[in-house]
Amino acid sequence: MMKGKKILLGITASIAAYKAIYLVRLLIKSGAEVKVIMTPSSKDFVSPLTLSTLSINPVLTDLFDEQSWANHVMLGRWADVMVIAPLSCNTLAKMAQGQCDNLLMATYLSATCPVVLAPAMDEDMWHHPATKQNLAKLQSFGNTIIPVENGELASGLIGDGRMAEPDAILQFIDDNFFLNRPLRGKKVLVTAGPTYEAIDPVRFIGNHSTGKMGIAIAKELQSRGADVSLILGPSAMEFSPNGMKVIRVTSADEMYNACHEIFGETDLAIMSAAVADFTPAKKVDQKIKKTSGGLTLELTRTKDILQSLGEIKSEKQVLVGFALETANEREYALKKMVSKNADMIVLNSLNDAGAGFGHDTNKITIFRNDGTELQFETKSKNEVAKDIVGTILNSYYA
Repeated sequence: MMKGKKILLGITASIAAYKAIYLVRLLIKSGAEVKVIMTPSSKDFVSPLTLSTLSINPVLTDLFDEQSWANHVMLGRWADVMVIAPLSCNTLAKMAQGQCDNLLMATYLSATCPVVLAPAMDEDMWHHPATKQNLAKLQSFGNTIIPVENGELASGLIGDGRMAEPDAILQFIDDNFFLNRPLRGKKVLVTAGPTYEAIDPVRFIGNHSTGKMGIAIAKELQSRGADVSLILGPSAMEFSPNGMKVIRVTSADEMYNACHEIFGETDLAIMSAAVADFTPAKKVDQKIKKTSGGLTLELTRTKDILQSLGEIKSEKQVLVGFALETANEREYALKKMVSKNADMIVLNSLNDAGAGFGHDTNKITIFRNDGTELQFETKSKNEVAKDIVGTILNSYYA
């Protein structure tokens, strides 16, 4: 999404300036054109030579030298987005007061493009009333603040004030300024992770699903503007919801109830969870003690969530199911799409290397109910999520 975009990166005097090296590299790899402005003091923290080499552009630090002057007005008009990362407490105060004592400040005051700020400072400075007042003032000017993170600081303390990581800054810029948001205003339901079916208070029937694929899909949908509700089984995956509604469930019955509670208000539902097909017929309140004999479990079918939603979905709703197979994959996937009244089925096979539970990659085939079959190569689950969401957009929201 950032190919051909013009990014003006300002760097101030902060120990976090070393992260700017990686940020420039990420921006260039994403296809952006990058120009860097450094405050004079920031050169004590990071080398202009390194940044000019990575950005493939001269690094600017002075308003003028013996040969020329830097046209700060044109720099501010050249960029699609101006990013100041790291933003020190000192430069933050200067910006709030409109001071103009270096090239970065002159360019900021002349900029006609959106300005994004990634602060970096120690915790006490971050929480000081003056800093809060300055941040509020900059936001009132129309600047966008990327929240700081909590972590290890230059002082050796652990707390707020750590600059956002470069990949998070890149994603923030892309999501907020360049990404197409065709799902804005659409309500989407996603299920992810396994379900655990209790045998007793200690033991359960489950599967190896981690929820990675479903979480990646939910995040991709959110980045496209959707209002996402993620119904997540017992997954150990850590992720930042960023405003996404996350409903935690454990059993297939709980997931069924959660889906039916909100399905009527959704435009799109993607059932990527690995819901258990069977659950113990009887659940006991006390731990079953080990005896010399064996243990026989009577199992009953769980409620079929995908089928139940397919039976009640309206013509305006889109329903997407998943099929994980080990044999006759294509046949079973097509049969599932018809029997469940799904608009689309995403097939992954445990016979494909790098696909299935626990992997960071996946390989999928997508079947649409119009007879279309789309095959994709093995990719990271984040990239697979883009393929799935992209197919949905092209099929139903183009």
